[in-house]
This record gives sequence, structure tokens and C-alpha cells, in this order.
Amino acid sequence: MDAATNLKYLITPGGSLQGRLRVPGDKSISHRSIMLSAIAEGTTHIRGFLEGADSLATLAAFREMGVEIQGPEHGELSVKGVGLRGLRQPERPLDMGNSGTAMRLLAGLLAGQRFPATLVGDASLSRRPMRRVTAPLTEMGAQVLTSEAGSAPLHIQPVSSLQGIDYHLPVASAQVKSCLMLAGLYAQGDTCITETAPTRDHTERMLTAFGYEVSRSGSRICLKGGGRLSSCDLEIPADISSAAFFMVGASIAHGSDILLESVGINPTRVGIINILRDMGANIDLTDKRMAGGEPVADIRVRSARLRGIRIPLDQVPLAIDEFPVIFVAAACADGETILTGAEELRVKESDRIQVMADGLKHLGIEAEPRADGIRILGGELGSTDGGDGIHAHSDHRIAMSFAIAGLRARGPVEVHDCANVETSFPGFARLAAQAGLQIEQEVV
Repeated sequence: MDAATNLKYLITPGGSLQGRLRVPGDKSISHRSIMLSAIAEGTTHIRGFLEGADSLATLAAFREMGVEIQGPEHGELSVKGVGLRGLRQPERPLDMGNSGTAMRLLAGLLAGQRFPATLVGDASLSRRPMRRVTAPLTEMGAQVLTSEAGSAPLHIQPVSSLQGIDYHLPVASAQVKSCLMLAGLYAQGDTCITETAPTRDHTERMLTAFGYEVSRSGSRICLKGGGRLSSCDLEIPADISSAAFFMVGASIAHGSDILLESVGINPTRVGIINILRDMGANIDLTDKRMAGGEPVADIRVRSARLRGIRIPLDQVPLAIDEFPVIFVAAACADGETILTGAEELRVKESDRIQVMADGLKHLGIEAEPRADGIRILGGELGSTDGGDGIHAHSDHRIAMSFAIAGLRARGPVEVHDCANVETSFPGFARLAAQAGLQIEQEVV
């Protein structure tokens, strides 16, 4: 569906979530699978690829740069790698759509190429901050021009060489870390990044799967430029960020019992599980195994009485994408939930702290936004009946979160600006309806 389409969700309250579900492939890993297989030597076969707008934008960008890609078809594709130096200059700007991950990671990869390139995005992406990657890239010798506001479009010019740097991340960000690691592939000497807190390590794991040496000592990650990547077979697990909506939904809807199949449980991504368990959720992990270098498991979730908590600071970077739906869990919990240390939520696809607070207040929940977090007092969710509905501000995770909130509302819930759900979770409404959410879509 065209992201410009005005799509709204209509949710009738009640019901429970039941059955076995398989959510789409992990978006973060899907992006990286295209990027690394494109610059590897040989043909890489990928299964479980997310066929959402964000990851398809990454795929299209590499086709523009001369990479032969067959598929995707039912999540399977083959990428004929061109090696580190085999990409071609694109004939037009590379459109990243709504994907901050694609833009920030590609900025690093393109900084080391011998041709100019421009990265553009939609209106939402064009407002998001890019200096967090362009500043350290400049330290490496890259030439990247932004708008006056430090946002897209990014104009990347070729330079004679990049130099490895020793960089301490000022804030926990897997996107910045991965951007610098990709630039480091093309740099002279070592590129080392020290993290302030653990962030998702998909790039490190996947580089290793492609045979590229990455060393880690505590919070410090290093790689040496000028190596080579060798093709491999990749299996992408189901996305825990997409599974999170059903984990919360099953927790808050009475009588629910679902099994989420083959979900990625990377230790840097399991904040959603840890936080919900702290709140009293009934979550079991079974059939733990490895797939494509990533740990996966089946996740069973049954309804439970949740309690408000102070979210531990060490869990914040492990659940940064899942907080909108965690806020819904907090709204249904007994007592008060407090989040701090999450200022990153202010600069996502929307200001997720403010937008979620506004929506929860619309449903009668006491929600106090703060500079780096929020305070939510659990209560009874109301309805949008008689009002103009909740506005998701074209943020896919906001839209899905309030759809899930409808399970516990007193009356109908109407959510506007939902078209961008297709960027990360194609078929969300259909799968949610199969599981028991009473949801309808309407194009207006």
C-alpha cells in the first residue's frame, strides 16, 4: 500500500489472542543481510527476509548500484555479491523511504566508495537527526553533506581514503555503531567503537558469518579495514519487535494463550521480555536454537495480571523500539510505571514519548511525558467513540500499539495514519485478526 494513503484502524474491544503465529522476519537483520551479501564475494542465499517497505528500499538501493538480486519470493532471495569494491555509481538518489536504519548504515558503507551518492527519504525520515553518524564519519575523513538542520538528504562525496578511528559512542546506538563498522571495512587501520551500554549486535554477528574478523573486549568492538567477505546462507528469525505487539496483547487480554514461532532472542534485543516479566507477564521460551548465527526460540505468552514498575536503566537500550507497546502494557497494569533514560524515543519516526502520552490521555489514562521518559498510571482504557480518534502520526509502532490497546478498551478505538505499518509489519491487521483482535481497516 502507498504510504501516502490515509489508512485507519477500527478496533472493537474484547476478545483474546489464541493460536500459533509467525510474525515477519527481523527488519534490522533483513537490512544487514542485503548490505553485507552485496559486498561479499559469491552468492548468498537468504530465507526469512522481511518483505516490508523499509527493507525493500534497501534492496532497491543495491540493485541501483549494480547488484544482481533474485527475489524476494516468500521471504527467499539470492544476492550475487560484487565484493567490497564492486558497487557502481547509482544514476539517481537512493530513496530510503521511512527507514532510519537503512539511511544511517548506508551512509557508512557509501562513505568508502569511489563514487558520489545521495540518500533521500520521506518527510518523516527527512526530519530525523543524521549528525550522529555524519560527525564521526567526518572524523574518519569522509565527506558527507546534510541539510542545515543536520538531516537528509545526505550527499556523500568520494575521498582518497578513510582512516580508522577510536570512537566512544556518546549515546547507545546500534545504528551509529553499525554505520562506523561498515565505513571501517573501507578504512586504513583499525576502527574501534566503545559502547556506553549494550546495543543490538546484529552487524558484528553477521560480519562474522561472512568470515570477516571482528574482535570484542568488554564494551569495545574493533575491526581492521581492507578484508573480504565470503558468501554464506542466512536464515533470518522472526522479528521480536513485531512479536512484541502480540506479547503485550496476550498479556493484557483475558483468556489469551499464544505461541510465537522462531522469534529472534538476541541478548541485545530481549528487553521486551525482561520488562514484561518484571511486570508479571507469563512468558515461556521453548525450543531455543541458533539460526543464521542468531539465537531463536518459540515464545508462549498467556494472560496475566500486570503491575507497574520502574523500568531498569540497563533494559532501555534493549527495548528501545518496543516502548510504545510497553506503554500500553503499563496503561493496563496495576500501579505506576516510570521510564527514564529514553530520550532517544523523542527522535524516532515520531516523538514517541509525546505521541503515546497524547493517545493514552485520549483513552483516559494518566500519562505524564518527561524529557527522557514517561510516567504512566495504570487504569481502565476508555474509547475514542464520539471523538476524532487517535493519530499515529504515520508512525508504524504507534499505530500497532493503539490497535493492541483496543483489546482492553471500554469501547471502540479508532487509529488514524496507519499506512506506514507496511514498512515494518506487512499483513499486521490480517494476522492480528486471525489471532483474535477485532480489527478492521478503512481507507479514507
